[in-house]
Amino acid sequence: MSFQGSLKELPLADIVQLVAVSGKTGMFSLVRGAERGVVYIQNGQITHAKVGDVEGEDAIYGLALWNQGEFQFSPGVESEMRTITRSNTNLLMEAARRSDEWKILSKKIPTTDSVPRLTCREGMSEPVTLTPTEWLVVTGIDGNRSIEEVARHAKLSPFDVAKTLYGLVTAELVEVGPRRTAARPAAPAAPAPAPAPAPSLASAPAGGASAAAAAGVQTVTTHSGVFNAVTRGDEKRSLQILCTKVKQEAESAALSPGDPTIDRLYRAALGEVDKGRGLDVIRDLIRSLEQTVTALRGRDAAIGFREKMAPLL
Repeated sequence: MSFQGSLKELPLADIVQLVAVSGKTGMFSLVRGAERGVVYIQNGQITHAKVGDVEGEDAIYGLALWNQGEFQFSPGVESEMRTITRSNTNLLMEAARRSDEWKILSKKIPTTDSVPRLTCREGMSEPVTLTPTEWLVVTGIDGNRSIEEVARHAKLSPFDVAKTLYGLVTAELVEVGPRRTAARPAAPAAPAPAPAPAPSLASAPAGGASAAAAAGVQTVTTHSGVFNAVTRGDEKRSLQILCTKVKQEAESAALSPGDPTIDRLYRAALGEVDKGRGLDVIRDLIRSLEQTVTALRGRDAAIGFREKMAPLL
């Protein structure tokens, strides 16, 4: 027997437990506006879930945050896929933990439909530090993508992106707001500069949240001038700063500061930037310097260098 109701009255965790206790098999269909999600249960155990492009446990965690919408349970419907193996108890406990954490995040991140935009607090000149995850998220921000779209770009869950953005918003390096749907037609010039911040955002290893250093993970640090250049839409300046950062990382990986080959490749890249080339100059420079690091220090050092540069490739 099928049943249906409102997620505002019965959250996902509650309706799943109601069905799971009876050991039923079937499918939950969940609808929130234009969004659609499904959760499959077999003999009372959650086996598969999907919402948008997200599947498995992350889909459950995302659906558990829905506090409005409609659900319907269709008994006897099974899925050929099995993307979830954790017990219902562990899965729903983690979903509850994330739900509690979201109450804190939502003070600065209203919804995952919100759009993050790079900003720069007044008078900022000090160096800033980004973790690899922060760097990866920042390179996906173009002023138009929503948090969910940034998450797909970075191959992360929207929840993890929201957590990362929380620190960046707190550090006044990113602001989060609604999508500017009405403003686009009124400002014909807006589409033209929009692509420029996107590639220069890849230079955002130049600015980030210093909270990352406390996590003990490898960080990327450079001068906050890149954030200033990006917010001004100064793509050329951003690329020049990024060339310098890539050169410094190569010298560090090769344990060879001032190496003439690295310097020659760096100066050639700056020349290409002056000619008007874009982010592809950075990618070419990284690939060339990877070969140089291999020659100077060996393959392991080159792999480490490439991993640091991966968000730009």
